[in-house]
Amino acid sequence: MNNTRILIIEDDVTLSNQVSRLLTEKGFHTSQCFDGEKGLLTALRERFDLILLDILLPSLNGLSLLNQLRQIKQTPVMMITASGAEQERIEGYRKGADDYLPKPFNFTEMMLRIEALLRRSKASLSPPQSSAVLQVDQLLLNRVQQRVTFNEQQVELTPIQFKLLWVLVENQQEVLSKAFLYQSVLDRPFSRYDRSLDMHLSRVRKKLVDAGMLADRLATVHGKGYRFQ
Repeated sequence: MNNTRILIIEDDVTLSNQVSRLLTEKGFHTSQCFDGEKGLLTALRERFDLILLDILLPSLNGLSLLNQLRQIKQTPVMMITASGAEQERIEGYRKGADDYLPKPFNFTEMMLRIEALLRRSKASLSPPQSSAVLQVDQLLLNRVQQRVTFNEQQVELTPIQFKLLWVLVENQQEVLSKAFLYQSVLDRPFSRYDRSLDMHLSRVRKKLVDAGMLADRLATVHGKGYRFQ
């Protein structure tokens, strides 16, 4: 973890300093920004392994920042939202967030979520022990390069989105339960109140459809889970 860099974009200076101090004590390198415009410029200009992103920011709100960031970079992003702000979380997932942390939060939970997200991101970027390439018709996934193309058109996915698509394609025609996908992709137990997997899958489907794939190739099997067919 010594080389792991985390960008904190949070306008509450006291909270930002507390989070930065805690992460520094754990061996992470941190940078802080207190408004959206500066946060976006910093995220685009420098390399980070994770971004902690508040939603309510001066000059540029977190959702707009995330939307612009995802046009260029796929750095893992954990949103920080007000407790109960379900619509903001849903919108954040639509724009490419990887996880969320509701305020007020427990610092122990924050650390566990950060470590889990970094593990997932690192695993999805690591060369696999088995096949490094999956191809189904016009869809091609390269696990080493983290590259997805459909009909030779590149499809930009976040590390979590790539891992989700890889697992589904690797198990083509098989219905994978939400419980299995939460554990294997999101590294946490399934909760019926947690819609993060739905949002990730919806975003992957939209990107593939935009590239020309039929929407029903990535199917929702109601009451059971998801299937790539």
